[in-house]
Amino acid sequence: MHDSAALDRFLRGMEYPATRDDLLREAARDGLGSNDRAVLARLPEQSFSAAWHIRYHLARHALAEEFSPSASSALAAA
Repeated sequence: MHDSAALDRFLRGMEYPATRDDLLREAARDGLGSNDRAVLARLPEQSFSAAWHIRYHLARHALAEEFSPSASSALAAA
């Protein structure tokens, strides 16, 4: 999972509920780094009730990438 102190601070300071577009707009306004904004851009288009809700989706996405067939075949080839 993407682990960033700046992203954690940003999520704690955000007002909820917030949509993905709200998060991206505020992240750009606050000067959040491009890697952290890219992580937020991968969130589904929906409303999030709290920072934990966003972290949950980020963790699920990271697990899905880790166990995807393309990742497994890349590991097997190594």
